[in-house]
Amino acid sequence: MTNFTTIEASVRAKAGKGAARATRRDGKVPGVIYGAKQEASLIALDPRVVLRELVKTGWRSRLYEISAGEAPVRALMREVQLHPVTDRPIHVDFQRLAPGEKIRVAVQVAFTGEESSVGIKRGGVLNIVRHSIEVAVDPDHIPASFTVDLSTLDINDNVRWSDIVGSGAVTADVTPVIADRDFVIATVAAPTVVAEAEPVAAAPVVAAPAKGKAGAKPAAAASAAKPAAKPAAKKK
Repeated sequence: MTNFTTIEASVRAKAGKGAARATRRDGKVPGVIYGAKQEASLIALDPRVVLRELVKTGWRSRLYEISAGEAPVRALMREVQLHPVTDRPIHVDFQRLAPGEKIRVAVQVAFTGEESSVGIKRGGVLNIVRHSIEVAVDPDHIPASFTVDLSTLDINDNVRWSDIVGSGAVTADVTPVIADRDFVIATVAAPTVVAEAEPVAAAPVVAAPAKGKAGAKPAAAASAAKPAAKPAAKKK
């Protein structure tokens, strides 16, 4: 199960665009913690801390414990707004977690055994349909990730949600948002073979006779083929 990542933050006194701009001028990122039927809490964070979390995979399903004010708050990082030019974080939204209340979260899928997969060794192509799976789960039972073993897959084989359930990686507290079918997570597709067209022999190129000299060569050839006349005999 996921461990809590602690984030240090400070409390903001005022809301609004003007107060948010003032927070950014002070070198901080404005943020808000909402949910669990409580009043929203305004906070300010170090931008380096936010960037550090964004470069990690699966940050949307990571549990945070935000130290701001009197008591730490458990929350999920739901949305991060970035500057359109610099890509620096300019606002962060957190969802407060309430014990016993299920939330929807995207859990990352980790793939293993690709190098020993029977189908991939035979030339098959791995097609990942879902890099993450959205589930409804109690905050205290959010999986760190779902692990999928590809080593036994042959060409045209696939991995479905039921395979993850059968591996024991899913507890009774985890329910997929897609509940009407046993959805596909990854497949090993057959290799695509492109048939090469046979080369077509080029037709011989016949040079056209030079303009104004048509028939000259045939006449010369005929003249050359005609035997030479014998010289006349001398009279005695």
